Amino acid sequence: MTVKTLVSAWTGARRRLQAAGVESPVIDARLLVEAAAGATRADIITDPQRPLTPEQGALLEDLLHRREGREPVSQILGVKGFWKITLRVTPDVLSPRPETETILDVVLPELPVDQPVHVLDLGVGSGAILLAILAERPLATGVGVDVSERALAVARGNAADLDLAGRVTLQCGDWGAGLGDATFDVVVSNPPYIRTGLIGSLAPEVRDHEPHLALDGGPDGLAAYRLLARDIVRLLAPGGRFAVEIDTDQGEDVSALFIQAGAADVRVVRDLSDRDRVVTGVQKTLGQTTR
Repeated sequence: MTVKTLVSAWTGARRRLQAAGVESPVIDARLLVEAAAGATRADIITDPQRPLTPEQGALLEDLLHRREGREPVSQILGVKGFWKITLRVTPDVLSPRPETETILDVVLPELPVDQPVHVLDLGVGSGAILLAILAERPLATGVGVDVSERALAVARGNAADLDLAGRVTLQCGDWGAGLGDATFDVVVSNPPYIRTGLIGSLAPEVRDHEPHLALDGGPDGLAAYRLLARDIVRLLAPGGRFAVEIDTDQGEDVSALFIQAGAADVRVVRDLSDRDRVVTGVQKTLGQTTR
């Protein structure tokens, strides 16, 4: 029996994942080999002929079988990087995506490093957005709301892992309902925005392994925004900023909902792939008009 080395294991894994139709076979193969062999990327480069033990080879086989079945790497490994933090990931939450980091690009410049600020994340999921903000702003505190208790359990674990539990409150709720007259300097959200009829056509990693509750935006994909626009404008302090993720063709419709709700300076921000990704705006101050 041929003994696998780090480089041969990576090459074989890449070919298998490519044959299975995985979108990023090179990166995914490397991550799975690293996990199975207890290796790093540097190890594969500097010690490519290092052999895998039989136990490591068996573990790699199991991981590859799961990925060939289109289970996301983040769920196989149980972790995913986002912004500058690493998060636990389970089937109860969306796997954080790079495009969602556009929200951080929008709101962080609004939050001073040396002043206390209060942040709200509606539909907090794994805690990715809220915890990334708190990690960047040491005087910030936050509230995360989600309708899923299982998602909140994941977020609580992530907050504890990042030593942020003392600065965040995580609670079950329906968007902004139940927050009373609280106000926030920044409100963020990555709500469900996929049209119901399109969910069946999503990649298997998403369609079969991620919570539909966090994906299904109703027949036109805008159901959550109709509620969010009202709640967010109500919960923002005067001059406070909001930023919500959108699908690439929803910028005009979502902007209109926030303008109708009374937000000012509403605009659409593109992601690094030059696609519409975030709608942002502010709670108008005295004498300011909406547009």
